[in-house]
Amino acid sequence: MEKKLAEYKCDTNEAVCLKLVRFPEDLGDESTTFHPEYSHQLFGDDEVAFGYKGLQIQLYYSAGNLSSLFKVKYTARVTDTFDCVEPDDVEGKIREIIPAGFCCNTDDFISLLEKEANFKPFGSLLHTYKVHNVEAGEDLTYQIHKVDTSCPGFREYHERLQTFLMWFIETASFIDVDDDRWDFFLVFEKYNKDGETLYATVGYMTVYNYYVYPDKTRPLVLTYNLSETDDIIAYSEDPSENYVKLRDFVLVKLCLTLPSFSSEKLSQGFSEEMVSEAREKLKINKKHARRVYEILRLRNTDMSDEEKAKEFRLEVKKRLYGPYRKNQRELTKMQKCLRPEELASHISQMDTRLQHEELEKSYQDVLAEYRRVLERLAQA
Repeated sequence: MEKKLAEYKCDTNEAVCLKLVRFPEDLGDESTTFHPEYSHQLFGDDEVAFGYKGLQIQLYYSAGNLSSLFKVKYTARVTDTFDCVEPDDVEGKIREIIPAGFCCNTDDFISLLEKEANFKPFGSLLHTYKVHNVEAGEDLTYQIHKVDTSCPGFREYHERLQTFLMWFIETASFIDVDDDRWDFFLVFEKYNKDGETLYATVGYMTVYNYYVYPDKTRPLVLTYNLSETDDIIAYSEDPSENYVKLRDFVLVKLCLTLPSFSSEKLSQGFSEEMVSEAREKLKINKKHARRVYEILRLRNTDMSDEEKAKEFRLEVKKRLYGPYRKNQRELTKMQKCLRPEELASHISQMDTRLQHEELEKSYQDVLAEYRRVLERLAQA
């Protein structure tokens, strides 16, 4: 019985199917479907739904106004086969996060899709830019808008928009939009449909203007990273891998314009001049300035030259060795106050050979990360 019931478990990261629909034909096009990175906030740490075979949780949005279509499909359910076994209430779990007013009927959703031409971006236009799309062979136009909750219709739109947080930010929670200190920055892509220009929602960021004693406010930017400067704080409990890649690429591009990060200065090692200039001109903290230095130092190092490669490796490892040096200092303190058997236990946890292996692995991981940034920099 246990083996048979195991067949009714579904990976919810695969079962949840998301779409941003521009054209009616997108509904049947599998290439426009994407899936969550996370679903544990609704379905538990295992990210599994029990009770169904072939489970598909369809959560589709019109690309502009984010009008929603919600359906649950499956090929078999446990209650049809086994008595006294109840399936998970997947529909109820999704209803916890999506606001009222969604469609359950495809025809109703398509009728809403036809009204997308009436949708216009909220707030005030701050910036327009173009990106060349190689596949389409054309430039795509994007607009950045700033808006607050006083804008008519925005609150309802934001309720639909923020549902994406649950699928793509590991510890996300919804914000209190009744607090007027929130600002929102939205990104829209312009596209053509039947000769008309329409707008698709492609991204957003929230900023909280919090009070700073005695008479100032500072923006708290809710992203994936944690860093603090004199003017702005970007906050997240757990930086995602994609955010770290993006941050490294952007900071490296910015620091390339600074005199202290010139090729000549890089060969002289990491300096206070770099720390000071990065902080004062670009609001980059010391930790990230050091990482940028190492990436640019790698860029300027001929790694086929054994001596130069060794110099670079030792410099990076010296920084990575910091936690191990701390362990050694702690060991020295322990020698003065621990009994022999307690000391032996701690020493076994600080095995030197194991530390060297971990240090080498950390170095190779960092090197791979740096090379990915430099590859993207070369392409740009």
